[in-house]
Amino acid sequence: MELSEVKKQLEAMQAMIARFGRSLDLDALNESIAINENKMAQPDFWNDQKTAQKLISENNELKARRDQFTTLRDQVNDLQDTLELLMMENDPELQSEMETQLKQTQVALDAYRLSQLLSGKYDAKDAILEIHPGAGGTEAQDWGEMLLRMYTRWADQHHFTVEIASYEAGEEAGIKSVTLLIKGHNAYGYLHPEKGVHRLVRISPFDSANRRHTSFASVDVMPELDEEVEVNIDPSDLRIDTFRSSGAGGQHINKTESAVRITHLPTGIVTSSQAERSQLQNRVTAMNMLKSKLYELEEEKKAQERAKIEGEQAEIGWGSQIRSYVFHPYSLVKDNRTGYETHDVQGVMDGNLDPFINAYLQWKLSKKTTD
Repeated sequence: MELSEVKKQLEAMQAMIARFGRSLDLDALNESIAINENKMAQPDFWNDQKTAQKLISENNELKARRDQFTTLRDQVNDLQDTLELLMMENDPELQSEMETQLKQTQVALDAYRLSQLLSGKYDAKDAILEIHPGAGGTEAQDWGEMLLRMYTRWADQHHFTVEIASYEAGEEAGIKSVTLLIKGHNAYGYLHPEKGVHRLVRISPFDSANRRHTSFASVDVMPELDEEVEVNIDPSDLRIDTFRSSGAGGQHINKTESAVRITHLPTGIVTSSQAERSQLQNRVTAMNMLKSKLYELEEEKKAQERAKIEGEQAEIGWGSQIRSYVFHPYSLVKDNRTGYETHDVQGVMDGNLDPFINAYLQWKLSKKTTD
């Protein structure tokens, strides 16, 4: 890489850092952290443990935001210092190291820019992600499992933890349904753009005539809510069933009925958990998921968008998809909302979803500013 190109890229990075700094207001952020730490140092701080834990969590998030920014700022400054050295004296080894660091810093800056688009009420929460294959039997169920692999790989790349709350295997291959608990800062904010119907076009490995098939699967994403969010649930509205749990591929079969399924009779919403070893723990997890679903439903009502969302999700089939994945007769993944597309189908299936998420968040932001 020519040093003139490096200089140009660094100037763009410094402009990004300047924009981030203005939006972050580092002085105000440091002041908030100092105020919180002063409260935490008071002798009676732990008298109310719930409030104390909440303040610690909030302060850790503030410090993480500050430290992430200052680390990026320092990395860009270090690169600038290295560039100045190279302009005075040629050093191929140092230049090679700088180019590697330049790529890594650019990736980190892009990720930081993406995180700045997450300002929704629950964006920072953990996410509950469900996958339900549409009609089509084995073909659709295999597509559901491919999506499960895609989201698991995406989560691994972002150092999020993934727990399988419930899993129902397909009859021949794939899955009938799966519920994932994806835990990490901004997990819901990143994943909520994935909510909708996903369409696959490929030559079916299950068709001896090698014909092209179209399959659909719906993805639902909700924030995992904490105890502060109140959702009133009448116990008489619930049907609670227990059953034996089994993991993916029939593994971890439990000899006792520790898995729990809860049906909310007025709405027909069903949640289940088999991730934990005890029935009590699974019941708590299933109730938390039900709470999230009911809260989301109520929020949609208040925003007068429930009918619209149900219309999008009502049929897992033609005309309702948010994204198409075409394996044959050409390679293309295209988001129907933003128009973003890529020919790197394998990369997407290996978890490279950030360009789609970024495009959606930018598209959503532009709609807000023009409405």
